[in-house]
Amino acid sequence: MKIAMLAQNANLYSHQRLKEAAEARGHTLDIIPTLRCYMNIASGRPEIYYNGEKLPIYDAVIPRIGASITHYGMAVLRQFEMQGVYPLNDSVSIGRSRDKLHSTQLLARDGIGLPVTTFAYDPKITEEVVRLAGGAPLVVKLLEGTQGVGVVLADSNRSAKSIIEAFRGAHVNILVQEFIKESSGTDIRALVVGGEVVATMKRTGAEGDFRSNLHRGGNAVPIEISAEERSTAIRAAKAMGLNVCGVDMLRSNHGPVVMEVNSSPGLEGIENATRIDIASKIIETLEKNVKLNLTKGNE
Repeated sequence: MKIAMLAQNANLYSHQRLKEAAEARGHTLDIIPTLRCYMNIASGRPEIYYNGEKLPIYDAVIPRIGASITHYGMAVLRQFEMQGVYPLNDSVSIGRSRDKLHSTQLLARDGIGLPVTTFAYDPKITEEVVRLAGGAPLVVKLLEGTQGVGVVLADSNRSAKSIIEAFRGAHVNILVQEFIKESSGTDIRALVVGGEVVATMKRTGAEGDFRSNLHRGGNAVPIEISAEERSTAIRAAKAMGLNVCGVDMLRSNHGPVVMEVNSSPGLEGIENATRIDIASKIIETLEKNVKLNLTKGNE
């Protein structure tokens, strides 16, 4: 196969591992900076250009689109899809996962465990929002945040009210969620590939930080998860429509609750923690799906 990867930084661990795994299995993989692509949106012949030249038609595309460039990245990915190129994760599924409100609504619709979550527009009903979420402590989360940025813990109803009113006064959209105290600053990252959980790790936050993101100084160790946790991760990936994703869960007193479904999960932390060759599993899944896609197209 000839594979394109949309990624701004070709040198990141995840991107190099995917390139190595693809080439080891006999494929070619070109890493193309997403923001340097431009498009000719012509009827019947969609084209993509990079460095002044038209890109060839690839068999598959691996989108590794940073959260800060989601809108443009999805436009480029859609252009690949219009050319009939098979996406590892499609633009619609990525869009669902990047919208925290939409993704939470979809997970709730499918009966997947979630922390109590509230959302409102009018800052005048802040006290009601706090009450519906169960009262402090509460987590206030920006809809556009990533890697723990834009996530604030309010330890009293008064501070929750102040934080919510400040964000809404600045016209910033937020979710207000129940704080899962019993998780004790740890979460579970389950890596789902092709509808199966292929690796799991427990992440623990840095000293004094309730967020467990590795980018914020947390650490990770491999962990065995329960059948319920495994089922929750698989169902969450299916609800988003993602072939590959990282599902972040907390262990609560009422079972696993999903905090986020990440459509471009990093591989370094989980491969180092588990010693599992996840990159090769991703390429193997891509091979199977491209073959099925081509078969359907020939029917």
